[in-house]
Amino acid sequence: MGDPYILMLVALAVLAIVDLVVGVSNDAVNFLNSAIGSKAISVRNIMIIASLGVFFGAITSSGMMEVARKGIFNPNMFMFQDIMFIFMAVMITDILLLDIFNSLGMPTSTTVSIVFELLGAAVCISLIKIYGPDGTKSFVDLWTYINHETATKIIFGILLSVVVAFSVGAIVQFASRLIYSFNFEKRASYINALFGGFAITAITYFIIIKGLKGTPFYKDVKFLIEGNTFTIIAGSFVVWSLISQLLIQFFKVNVLKLIIGVGTFSLAMAFSGNDLVNFVGVPIAAWNSYQAWELSGIGADAFSMGVLAKKVPSNIWLLLFSGGIMVVTLWTSSKAQNVIKTGIDLSRQGEGHEKFQPNPLSRVVVRAAMTINKGISYVIPQKTLAFVDAKFQKPVIALPKDKTYELPAFDLVRAAVNLIVAGILISIATSMKLPLSTTYVTFMVAMGTSLADRAWGRESAVYRVAGVINVIGGWFLTAITAFLAAALVAYLISWDMVMIPILLAFVALLIGRNTLIHRKKSKEVKKQEYIERADLITINGVIEESSDHISEVAARVNKLYTNVVDDLASHDLNKLRKTDKHVGKLNDEIDGLKDGVFYFIKSLDETSVPASRFYIMVLGYLQDIAQSISYISRASYKHVNNNHKNLKKPQLKDLKEIDNELTSLLNKVSEVFHNRTFDHLDAVLVEKQALFNDVSKSIEKQVERIRTDETSPKNTSLYFSILLETKDLISALMSLLQTYEEFHLSTKEVK
Repeated sequence: MGDPYILMLVALAVLAIVDLVVGVSNDAVNFLNSAIGSKAISVRNIMIIASLGVFFGAITSSGMMEVARKGIFNPNMFMFQDIMFIFMAVMITDILLLDIFNSLGMPTSTTVSIVFELLGAAVCISLIKIYGPDGTKSFVDLWTYINHETATKIIFGILLSVVVAFSVGAIVQFASRLIYSFNFEKRASYINALFGGFAITAITYFIIIKGLKGTPFYKDVKFLIEGNTFTIIAGSFVVWSLISQLLIQFFKVNVLKLIIGVGTFSLAMAFSGNDLVNFVGVPIAAWNSYQAWELSGIGADAFSMGVLAKKVPSNIWLLLFSGGIMVVTLWTSSKAQNVIKTGIDLSRQGEGHEKFQPNPLSRVVVRAAMTINKGISYVIPQKTLAFVDAKFQKPVIALPKDKTYELPAFDLVRAAVNLIVAGILISIATSMKLPLSTTYVTFMVAMGTSLADRAWGRESAVYRVAGVINVIGGWFLTAITAFLAAALVAYLISWDMVMIPILLAFVALLIGRNTLIHRKKSKEVKKQEYIERADLITINGVIEESSDHISEVAARVNKLYTNVVDDLASHDLNKLRKTDKHVGKLNDEIDGLKDGVFYFIKSLDETSVPASRFYIMVLGYLQDIAQSISYISRASYKHVNNNHKNLKKPQLKDLKEIDNELTSLLNKVSEVFHNRTFDHLDAVLVEKQALFNDVSKSIEKQVERIRTDETSPKNTSLYFSILLETKDLISALMSLLQTYEEFHLSTKEVK
């Protein structure tokens, strides 16, 4: 009788380990963004500090384990079998959901996902019990199964934490910038000391409230803390201010770096202490349930799980083992780095490649903000505006061009404010026993501070707002998806337990597939040559850069053109759709290169500036080539998608001959630029005229067919479109080669 449940426990243990990995990959953004983005401390030291915080948080997380047992549903209303179905559904859904968000590089809340999964699975099993063969109750009785007050609090906490964190972050950052400006190194030492006293007091109080509560040691110091909040805070402020002044005065310590280090530790601890329950709370609750049921001797479908309502002490070694897995993941997960990059990109002070595209809502929000800003400028006196504006003027940092990569995404003041505000808000919510998500708080604080710090300028605001909207939309989607998916999985498991191995196999398959796709994308990103480069670009660098682009584009256009001709011949709509997606990707990459021209020119050394005109022309020709293949692909896809007649054999034969000649030409172009054998360009240019003539002959042949036996206007339109765009493609390619040959000869003469 117990065998299937033993297997379920083993499966839950394995799922818990996998969930720890995918969960940490997403939640690392919470406590690493500020330190990594500001480059206040070396990455190695940041990781060491965060690892210690995670371990300490794992020990203090025992008090949070009750959420999985009785926080969402009333355990006495469920039998052991029901509870196991709920827990299996929750873990399967959680892993799938978090892995999808990690692969997309989007931060989400592990707290919200686990809560709504528990809610969805519990509601599903409750409804099965209510409306099942033995059910005699109505829908109203659902509330006796579900702890709906907790669910309502959590939903309210989501909405409130998003608004409050963003607003408080913006206000505190604005005030901090007025005090510090961007020249914080020149502030008087007592200002730094007071700021350090305030910040470290907030963070240490946060560690006490968030860390000690719920641990076995809290009862020993409870009498010292409770009822003495004001005294502790005031005393800490005085002590830490004096310590900060001593460190500045005698040891020349940068207090802001100290704040960032302590703040990173505290948020890492909070994450581990708060969110460890999201990963291992369910399997531990399942193990406790199994132990109670096994001793009872009652059937799995008859043993009530009221035992879960009792407080059960957690195993400290199990918590430390879980903390160890989290630390290892922190150091090794590439998906974690992907999620961290999203948060830093949306809050960085400077310009750069934008991950998100504008949408109608982001445009409306930016326009509304500009209108409000204009209105405020009429109300506030000009002297006040000038004073404020002076505080937000960024200093010009005289770094050599080959050292620009050393610039942080934002400065130490903003990083410190991010950590202080997030720590204070989480401690207040914890002391008031309000449920919230550490992800929501830390992310929205970072967005609020970046807005107040004028990081979202006219050049980037519409992209950054779109990114924030996408992330917030993803959060609400998390809740809805978690609820529905967990309910569905719970239903499938309760229908037949054979669904468990099938669902586990599906989880393994999907995670494996997502991992392979992520690795492939990571390799593509490494191969892509975005021009936001750190190294100084010389004339040879321009040649290398442009040669790589031309070789790559020629090879890809060659493959895409052949695919279109072959897929058109077979009238294969699915293959044409895939080809069109690849064509769109090529266009996007070339657009990205053109968007990066600014950074390319900024990176040129003085002797290579004239080469910028050549590089711009090369990108222009590449864009013309990509647009031609894009038009050919889209027209072919549209023709087949509209179910028009296939091209006739003579037309397809002519197209295949042109494709063969174009393949030969593009292969030679790709080879010349890949091997840097530019002296062979002349021979390639000679070959161009023969291909050009063949395309013209094909056009003349089609004119003759129309005069004699052609009966399909749609075929004629498509055929002419392909031939004319092919001519444009060849013309752009030849113009590119002529430009390159002239540039190559001119550089040889200079040498």
